[in-house]
Amino acid sequence: MGEQFLNAEVAGDGVATLILNRPDKRNALSIALRDAVSDTLRAWVEDASVRVVVLTGAPPAFSAGFDLGEFGDPALARTIRHSSSRYHRAVWSFPKPIVAAVNGPALGGGFDLATLCDLRLASPEAVFGHPEIKFGAPPLFTPLRWIVGDGIARDLCLTGRRIDADDALRIGLVSRVVESSGLLDEARAVARQIAEAPQRTLEATKRYLAANQGFGFEDSFRIEHDDVFDNFLSGGVDAEGAR
Repeated sequence: MGEQFLNAEVAGDGVATLILNRPDKRNALSIALRDAVSDTLRAWVEDASVRVVVLTGAPPAFSAGFDLGEFGDPALARTIRHSSSRYHRAVWSFPKPIVAAVNGPALGGGFDLATLCDLRLASPEAVFGHPEIKFGAPPLFTPLRWIVGDGIARDLCLTGRRIDADDALRIGLVSRVVESSGLLDEARAVARQIAEAPQRTLEATKRYLAANQGFGFEDSFRIEHDDVFDNFLSGGVDAEGAR
């Protein structure tokens, strides 16, 4: 799949694993690799055997970002834009939870990929940063801001400075740091814990987690409280108690 740039497997426990597999290129996100991720996630949307996805990179990196070699070819400009747009939307809009196991550097587009996932675990070797700003490419700001807040996101995006796993844990970018030898197993254990919930409930929760950013209290409350009661907890009782 994707010229073997992506390894995908589905376990019997409902946890699927995606491994970015260009270790010689530090898992740089080429057109082929982005398309493979997009195609796989789209196929898994309707696959009932996939309940939660774990995403990681083949050592020694999570992903060094986009494949800069492709950016040097003007003939690929339109293809790169289309592939990138499709890929980012495929990850962000995937209706099932994605757990990132960040096993090494996550830079540029690799940092973006980690922020598009629902949860992030990191090994001590993980490094996060947006060096692309130094080369004239504005970083993707909004998903990072939602996770760590405006101030820290502005700092990281404007300076391009890199932070290690401990700093990532301190600012809430990752939820835990796990030794590299046990990182993937821990990420899968977290995924299995997530999968204990009914799939319909997981997908509804992910929808409002993804869609409610920037809403005021009333709009968010209507989705997270009123719609939950109407669709899950009260058998269709509306706000006035009528069926």
